[in-house]
Amino acid sequence: MIPAVATDLNTILKLSVPVLVLVGERRIPLDDVLSLGPGAIVELSKSAEDDLTFRINNKTVGQGVAVKVGENFGIRITRIASKRQRVKALAG
Repeated sequence: MIPAVATDLNTILKLSVPVLVLVGERRIPLDDVLSLGPGAIVELSKSAEDDLTFRINNKTVGQGVAVKVGENFGIRITRIASKRQRVKALAG
């Protein structure tokens, strides 16, 4: 008989979680945000060659560089947190 804990762990490990890749950040006045429209450009303080920040649950767990994957963009991981740190990020 398989222990219930092992079954629960297998179920948990199959869950999909949202991943966020942060290109850059900028603080702008709310009035400027409200005036944004299609075609607007928001300049970021980050160079196009700088590493991107890889986040889970809005906690940084790694860094990488942008890559093209077919017609899409992806991130090639260059630094990743330990498994323990990544699990901790999932916990909130």
